[in-house]
Amino acid sequence: MVAGIRARQTLAAACASADNSFGFLRLMFAFAVLVSHSLPLGFGADDPGAGLTNGQTALGEIGILGFFVISGFLITRSGTRVPVLRYLWHRGLRILPGLWVCLVVTAFVFAPIVSLWERGTLHGLFAASDGPFQYVVSNAFIAIGQYGISGLLLDTPYGQRTGTSVFDGSLWSLIYEVLCYLLVAGLAAVGVLRRARWLVTILALAGAGVLLHDLLRAPEIPGPQGVHGPVFGVSGLDSYSLVYLTYVFLLGAVCQLYRERLVLHDGLAVAAAAVVLATTQFGAFAVLGYPAFAYLVLWLAVRLPRWTRRVGRRHDYSYGCYIYAFPVQQLLALVGVPRLGLVPYVAICTVATVALAVGSWHLVERPAMALKAWSPRRRDTTTEVPRRAPEPATGKVPAAVGAEEATTARPPATRHRG
Repeated sequence: MVAGIRARQTLAAACASADNSFGFLRLMFAFAVLVSHSLPLGFGADDPGAGLTNGQTALGEIGILGFFVISGFLITRSGTRVPVLRYLWHRGLRILPGLWVCLVVTAFVFAPIVSLWERGTLHGLFAASDGPFQYVVSNAFIAIGQYGISGLLLDTPYGQRTGTSVFDGSLWSLIYEVLCYLLVAGLAAVGVLRRARWLVTILALAGAGVLLHDLLRAPEIPGPQGVHGPVFGVSGLDSYSLVYLTYVFLLGAVCQLYRERLVLHDGLAVAAAAVVLATTQFGAFAVLGYPAFAYLVLWLAVRLPRWTRRVGRRHDYSYGCYIYAFPVQQLLALVGVPRLGLVPYVAICTVATVALAVGSWHLVERPAMALKAWSPRRRDTTTEVPRRAPEPATGKVPAAVGAEEATTARPPATRHRG
C-alpha cells in the first residue's frame, strides 16, 4: 500500500518539504559540464555527446538544461512568495558576488600564472587593451563581453584548435538565467503568477512552437534553425539560446505553478526516460525530449536515494563548481596534466574546482546570502520593544518571547542559484 502511494504522488505533496535531491542534482549537472569540457579543453577534441546524439546536444548542454529546469521550478516559487524588490535583491545576492570574485580571481590570479608560464614575464599583461582590468569591467554585469585576457591561453589544446583566448567559457549562460529571473519578476509584478498562471503556460507553448517550427523547417539538420544571431545588439546574447533556454526554464515554472495537479508517477518517469533516449537517437530531442527531460529531473529530485538529499542542503557548491571549472581546466591543460590521461585529468580538475567552489561558498556566497533580510528602511527595534522581565514565580522567560527569539536567531534559509 505504501509503495503504491509513493509510486503516484502529486508534485506539490512530494516537494512540500526541503527533503529533496535538488542540491545533489545541481552538483551532478555542474560535474556534467566539467566532464563535457574535458575533451575540448584538455585534448582539443570534440565532446562525444554531440556524436552520440546526432549533433542534437552534448553532455554539457544536458547539464545546463537541468540547471534551467530546476531554476524554473524553484525560482518561480520564490517569485510567488516574495515581494518583487525583495526577490530581485535575493537573486542579485546569489549571482553577483560569486561572479565578481570569480572574475577577479581569474584576472589577477589565473591570468598572471598563465602569463608567467607562457611568456616568462608579466610584461604587457596589464597594459593590454584586453587586459585583466578590462576583463573584470566588461563582464561584471552578467553579459560576457570579453572571454580572453591579453591574448593568453593560445598554447592550450583549445587555444591551438580555435585560435582564441578563453578563460571562462562557462559564463555565457548566466545572462540567460538572469533574464529568466527578470521574466519571473515581471510576471509577479503584474500578478500573472498568482491570478493568471495560464499565461505562463501560453508562453511555454509559444516556445514549443518555435522549437517545432525549427524541426519542421529543416528536419535533416539537428538543432535550432532560423533563430540565431544577437538580440538587441547585446554582445554575447544569442536569440537561439534565449528562446531555447527560456523555454526549458518555463517548463520548470509551469510545473511549479501546477504542482498540485502534476502527478509524479514511476511509470511515467520510465516513459520519460525512454522518450529522452529515443529522441537523442532518432531526432526531435528539443521538441519531445525537453519536456520529458524536465519531468525526469523533477521525478529524480524526489525519488533518488535518501542520502542524496543531504547534499547541498546546507552548503551549495554547485554555482562555484560551474563558474570555476573552465579556468581550472584551462590552466591544468596548459601545464600538461592531460598527458596523464582523460580520467586523471578529469579527477584532478574536479578536486581543484571543488576546492575553489568550497572557498567561494564559505567566503563569498554564503556571507552574501546572509544579507537577504537587509533593507535600507529597516530599523533596529530592540530599543522599541523592551525584553520582558522573567516571571517572578518561575524565573523563566515567557514562552511567547522565547519562541520569537528562536525565530529571529535562526539564520535565513539559503536558496539555490538556479
